Amino acid sequence: MAKVGFILVVYVVAVVLLSTAVHGQGTRLGFYRATCPQVESIVRSTVQSHFRMDPSIAPGLLRMHSHDCFVRGCDASVLLAGPNSERTAVPNRTLKGFEVIDDAKSQLEDVCPGVVSCADILALAARDSVVLTGGRSWEVPTGRRDGRVSLVSEVKLPGFSDSIEVQKEKFRSMGLNTHDLVTLAGAHTIGTASCRFFSYRLYNFTTVTETGADPTLNPSLVERLREVCPADGDGSSRVELDFDSSENFDLSFYKNLRLGGGILESDQMLWNDASTRPIIQHYLSLRGLVGRSSFRVEFGRSMVKMSNAQVKTGLLGEIRRVCSKVNN
Repeated sequence: MAKVGFILVVYVVAVVLLSTAVHGQGTRLGFYRATCPQVESIVRSTVQSHFRMDPSIAPGLLRMHSHDCFVRGCDASVLLAGPNSERTAVPNRTLKGFEVIDDAKSQLEDVCPGVVSCADILALAARDSVVLTGGRSWEVPTGRRDGRVSLVSEVKLPGFSDSIEVQKEKFRSMGLNTHDLVTLAGAHTIGTASCRFFSYRLYNFTTVTETGADPTLNPSLVERLREVCPADGDGSSRVELDFDSSENFDLSFYKNLRLGGGILESDQMLWNDASTRPIIQHYLSLRGLVGRSSFRVEFGRSMVKMSNAQVKTGLLGEIRRVCSKVNN
């Protein structure tokens, strides 16, 4: 009986080891310490260089990383170009920052060819973008591998008019909870949105208000938004999601929600819903630097959770030589 038990244990261990080899061991801190120790400094300096020329690169890279993670995990599939790729989906047509990732990748290929994944570059660039706008840094586990599939039909991102329950479900599918949902929405403190994603709230939204605008939208903001997004416009103009402090990674976005200043309907719902409002209230109840620090720390933690969701490691995927196309 003891011998049988020993054999069973050996078999179980062998199966676990085989499974680990096939599915990967996950990301870890210092993954490139021996193979490409310059990776973080190269990505950081590249993001800084592009940011100096165009500060909108920061929210662009942060948004791109999020859009990547919500489809097949954080595998840089959003970077792949092609007629039916994720990049062609409506929410992704306004993504920016591809040239930053390409620049960093090119430099890394010169220094340590075939080692650093595009997915890891994007995860690091998102972190560095937050830091450049006043956010707090966090350690990014690395070791992701790049996916080989990118399909427009699979792009089902959290939407600008999604109900709270739909938002929660989309986050749950990524292993993220309600706290992560509210915290990661704070990225909009440095973001912008095209008029096409919210102008429906400005005209003929309801008969309840004299203006016809969404009654949850602060009336003082309606006219301000209508100037940028006229009813007969093409919807391409962009508006800052945090109209008080769009260049700083701070709590202003949440303060705006409290006053009915959520530009996107899905953002405003976070304040209006009883299950998500307390999380915002918690951040706002902590005075001054304490509240800002709490949000910044929690944001980093939620970013790590998101960037580790459904990642490809080990023998899965590949290390692309060029981020916009799979290896031959």
